[in-house]
Amino acid sequence: MKDYLLGIDLGTTNIKAVIFDTRGESVATASATYPLIMPGPNQVEQDAHAWWSAAVEILRSVTSQAGEAVTAAIRGISVSSQLPSLLPLDKDGNVLRNAMIWMDKRSRHELDEILDRMGREEYVASAGAQPDVAFLPCKLLWFKKHEPELFARTHRVLQANGYLNYMLTGVMAMDIDQGALCQCLDLRTQTWSESLSKAMGMDLNAILPQPVSSDTIIGHVTQQAAKITGLKAGVPVVAGASDATASMYATGLSRIGEAGESSGTTSLLFVGHTGPSATDIPVVAKPCSIQGIPHFFNAPINTSGASLKWYLTNLGKAEQDYADAHGINVYDYLNQLALESPAGSNGLLYFPYMLGERAPLWNSHATGMFIGLSLDTERKHIIRSIFEGTAFAVRHVLDTIKDAGARVDCLRITGGGSKSRTWCQIKASMLGVPVYTLDDKTGDVPFGDALIAGHAVGLYPDFAKSIQELIQIKDTIQPVEEWARVYDKLYPYYLSMYRDLDSDLKSLKETMDSIQTLSNSKGEQS
Repeated sequence: MKDYLLGIDLGTTNIKAVIFDTRGESVATASATYPLIMPGPNQVEQDAHAWWSAAVEILRSVTSQAGEAVTAAIRGISVSSQLPSLLPLDKDGNVLRNAMIWMDKRSRHELDEILDRMGREEYVASAGAQPDVAFLPCKLLWFKKHEPELFARTHRVLQANGYLNYMLTGVMAMDIDQGALCQCLDLRTQTWSESLSKAMGMDLNAILPQPVSSDTIIGHVTQQAAKITGLKAGVPVVAGASDATASMYATGLSRIGEAGESSGTTSLLFVGHTGPSATDIPVVAKPCSIQGIPHFFNAPINTSGASLKWYLTNLGKAEQDYADAHGINVYDYLNQLALESPAGSNGLLYFPYMLGERAPLWNSHATGMFIGLSLDTERKHIIRSIFEGTAFAVRHVLDTIKDAGARVDCLRITGGGSKSRTWCQIKASMLGVPVYTLDDKTGDVPFGDALIAGHAVGLYPDFAKSIQELIQIKDTIQPVEEWARVYDKLYPYYLSMYRDLDSDLKSLKETMDSIQTLSNSKGEQS
C-alpha cells in the first residue's frame, strides 16, 4: 500500500493543504482565504478562529477528494505559516485576542525601547539579524504595556502554525525555525534570549513554548480534531516550520551556489552557504538541516506580488476590462504590456517599499515610490517598472548576501511569480544568472512541508537525495544581454536614490503618524 503525506501552509491571506504520495504527486488540494483586520493606523491583525475554520474547510475537502483509503495512509503532517504572529492563549487554550501578524507596525516605539535597554549590538548578536518592527520582541512588549490584563492571563504565545498544531494535537509547541526567525531565540545558545527577556521585563521561557526542531513529532491528531477535519486520529504531527523554510525545501536547494525564491505576495529568498556568517550584517546565515548545505541565508522582501496586485486594484481597471473582454488572464496581459516597454521602463524606477522593507533595509519608514515619471510615461512603462523594481529588490538582497561571502550561480523560483516568464526573464537579466522554474507538482510550499513530515517519519531518510530526485526543473530562462546591460547601468541609481531619500522618508513617516494621531484624537472628541 502506498504512503501519503499532508502539507499545510498558512500564509498571510490564504491557507492551502495538499496530500502528496511519496513521489511528490499531488492527490488532493484545497485552499481558502481569511481577511486582514485593520483596527487602527499601522495595526494589522487576524482572527485565529478564522485560521482554524479555514483549515477545517480545506482538510475536509482534501480528505473527501482523496478518499478513505488514501486518508488512512497519511503517515505524517507538517504545517508551515507566515511569521511572526503574536497569538496569546490562556492556560485552557482559549484565544485572548486577535493575532498581531508580521504586517503590524504599531510597536515601533517599543522596538526603540528594547534597543535602548539592550543595546543594538547585543540585540543583533543574540538574534543574528537586524531589528525590525515586524518581529516578535517589540510586539510582546507592546502587548505587555498596552493590554496588561490580557498579558497577565497569557499562558503561551503561539505562532500561526503553532495554533493549528495545537488544534490538531492539543499540544502547544514552537519549532526552532520560527523561534529563530521571530528574533526571540539567542542563536549563540539556541535558547530563548536572556538578555532580551531582561530588556523586555518578562521571562520568555515562561511565555513561549520551548523550541524544538522542525521535524520533531510533537503529537498526534486527536479524536476531536479527526472528527471535524476528516483526518484519521493518531497521525503524527511535526513541529513544522516558517513558510520561508518550507519554501526553501520546496525550491529544491541542495548545493552551494544555488539560490531560491518563493515568489508570491511577498518574496522569500534563500542562498546556501558553507558556514556561519557575521551577525552584524543585514542578512545572516543560519544553520540548515539539508545535507550539503550546512548554513543558509534567508531574506524576506515585503511587497513583490503585492505590488502587482496593488496596481491592478488601484490603477489597472483598463487592463482588467481588456482581459475580461478578450477572455484572457489579466496577469498574462500585464506580461504582454511589460514586453512592449523597453528595458529600463523609459527611465521610470519603482521602489517596492509599500509596507516599508525588510531585507536588506529592515526599515519600516521606507515607502513605495515611482521616480522618473514624465509626460511620455505610458501604462506599459509603469507595469514594466513594477516588474523591474521588484527585481532590483531581489538583486539588492542577493548582492548583500554575496558581500557576506556566498555564491549565487542560479535562481530557482517557485510560487505564483514563477508563472510569469516575463518577470523571470527580467530577474535573470537583472542578476546575470539563469532562472529555473520548477515542476508545478513540487514547487509549492506545502510540498516543502510534506518533505519535512516525510523525513520525520522515516520515508525520506536521505533528505538531500530525495530532494534532488523529487523536485524537477520545468524551464530554464537565460538572461537577455541587452536588458542586462541596461539594468547594470540603472542599478546604482536604485541604490543611491533610496539612500539619499532615507532621512526624509523617516521624517515624513513621523510627520504623518503625528497628523493621523491628531486627527484620530479630534475625531474621538467630536
